Formats: sequence, structure tokens, C-alpha cells
Amino acid sequence: EVQLVESGGGLVQPGGSLRLSCAASGFTFRIYSMAWVRQAPGKGLEWVSTIDTSGSTSYAGSVKDRFTISRDNAKNTLYLQMNSLKPEDTAVYFCARSGLGGPRGQGTQVTVSS
Repeated sequence: EVQLVESGGGLVQPGGSLRLSCAASGFTFRIYSMAWVRQAPGKGLEWVSTIDTSGSTSYAGSVKDRFTISRDNAKNTLYLQMNSLKPEDTAVYFCARSGLGGPRGQGTQVTVSS
């Protein structure tokens, strides 16, 4: 059974930083691309970033140069370092196997507010 468990969310002031983690189990983590997606209040799912099996990364324009995705295959863990956070980054963040349509976890809330 695929399990993805996100952690690291919270309340942060604009300009602050957070690091999200996603612990994966139930599948061979290293052979899958992994992604972060988010859902803001009242909106649909939005793709944020992907890292493929070789470590190549891609980002949505709204987070490029502020967020960094990474993975540790030895620990079956996906990360998202979020810097220079803005109020519009407020959302529930999910890690997802492969992308928007893949299995995802229960999410972790990120709230950016002063």
C-alpha cells in the first residue's frame, strides 16, 4: 500500500521559510518521479514542483527561485525548502507520486500571514 506522509507545515510570517518533508513507503521510491502540489482555500490542485529519478527538477513559475525540491532515496523522503514565503503561498501542500494524478498524502497546512 502506497503511503505518503507530509510534515513540516505551520504558520509563518511573510518572508519566512519552512521545510516540508514527505515520508514514503509501500513502493520503490527511487524509481518514481515525485512532486509537490498544493491547494489554496477555495481553489483546485496546483502543481508546484517535480523531481525526477535522476534528480532533475522543475518548478511552477510562481515558486521558481524561492522553493527547492530535493529527495533522499536512502531515506525514502521528499523535501520542499520554501523561502521568501508570500501570503499567496498559503495552501495545503501534498506530496504526490509522479504528479498531479498520482497517489498523494493527507497534506500539511502552510499559512503565511503577519
